[in-house]
Amino acid sequence: MRIKSFAKINLGLEVRGKREDNYHEVRTLLQTINFFDVLEFRSTGQDKILLKGDDKTISWERENLIFRAALLLKEQFHVSKGIEINVTKNIPPGKGLGGGSSNAAMTLHVLNKSWGLRLGKKALKNLGKQLGADVPFFLEGGLCLGLGRGDEITPLSDTATLSCLLVLPSFSIQTAHIYSHFSLSLTSQNKDSKIIKFLDNREFGLLENRLEETVFRFYPQLKAIKRLLRGQGSELPLVSGTGSAVFGLFLEQEKAEKVLRKVKKDYTSLLVETLPRERYWRSLKTGV
Repeated sequence: MRIKSFAKINLGLEVRGKREDNYHEVRTLLQTINFFDVLEFRSTGQDKILLKGDDKTISWERENLIFRAALLLKEQFHVSKGIEINVTKNIPPGKGLGGGSSNAAMTLHVLNKSWGLRLGKKALKNLGKQLGADVPFFLEGGLCLGLGRGDEITPLSDTATLSCLLVLPSFSIQTAHIYSHFSLSLTSQNKDSKIIKFLDNREFGLLENRLEETVFRFYPQLKAIKRLLRGQGSELPLVSGTGSAVFGLFLEQEKAEKVLRKVKKDYTSLLVETLPRERYWRSLKTGV
């Protein structure tokens, strides 16, 4: 079986406090986009998990989230079947696009069916939480509100499909590095939530990523990319999560294509679009 594994962007991200488990309490808006990896699953006669991928910068050993997701199901439900998983990787790691989390979620989704486990969405999301904060989101898709570590997912009504210009600098950013240097000031804690305001009126211009200030301190070139996208008429230019990808949402595809031609002279860039929930699930196996 072959399945697409889609990326996400964070339309907004607010840090609300520090948790007892040393993670941060966040409020975030997550949105799937039609940029994807492809995972291929084949049953084997051996009681083993075999994982291979075409990106040599990524470890395909036991620490990989795909392997961990398959192993979690095998061990928890005493599955004696083997599986071989091959990955065609397009979503670059360390860009804030959730590629690894998406891969893990799709592994849970496919193996739940292939191994006849009959787990519901809630059970799969709870398993996903053990693997990473973004994993449960990809078992929902579309536009969602994320609370807690970002893993308490509430699906929201989708917005109209928008053109999304992705700018992908050559470097990666470690999430832990940004959070370790983030200062949760009283001002930040007491700010009105732009996300809650957005949910009332759906004005993209309200949204912000409160981690951007920390990201820009270490990577000022990302601030310049954001400024460029805003100057070219993007409805919402933001760093996705902790970066390094910067995206710009556009109401008009023609305008987005014009900006793409300008930006790709200096950066790897591509034009995709937001992916509503129904189309997300319909697209997982389409064309693979």
